[in-house]
Amino acid sequence: MVTLVAGQASGDPGTEPYLSYFLGKLEGLAEELGKHGLMTRLMAPAGRVPSLHVVNPAASRLAEDVYVGRSQDGLWWFWWPWAERIAPGDELAAAAALIARVLSALD
Repeated sequence: MVTLVAGQASGDPGTEPYLSYFLGKLEGLAEELGKHGLMTRLMAPAGRVPSLHVVNPAASRLAEDVYVGRSQDGLWWFWWPWAERIAPGDELAAAAALIARVLSALD
C-alpha cells in the first residue's frame, strides 16, 4: 500500500521538502525514459501529488502516469496509479526499463 503526501499550497514549510523530492525523482526518471524513446510531461498541479505522464510516441494510446512516494515501510518507490510498485525510488534505470516495456507497442 502506498501513502502519498498530497501537497498543500506551494510554500507550506511541511510540504516543500517532499515536493522537491517528488519533483527531483520524477525529473530523473523523465531523463531515463527519454533514453528509451518515451515522451514525458511532469505534472504538479496545486494541491495534488506530482506525477509524470509518460507516452510512447509511436503509439500515443500507450500512456500512463507514474508517481513517486513512500510505502508503509518508509522506503521510496515509483508507483503505477493503481498503487502497484514499479521500482525503488533510487533505481531510475530499472524503473525506466519496466515502464518502457509496459508501454512498448507490439510489432
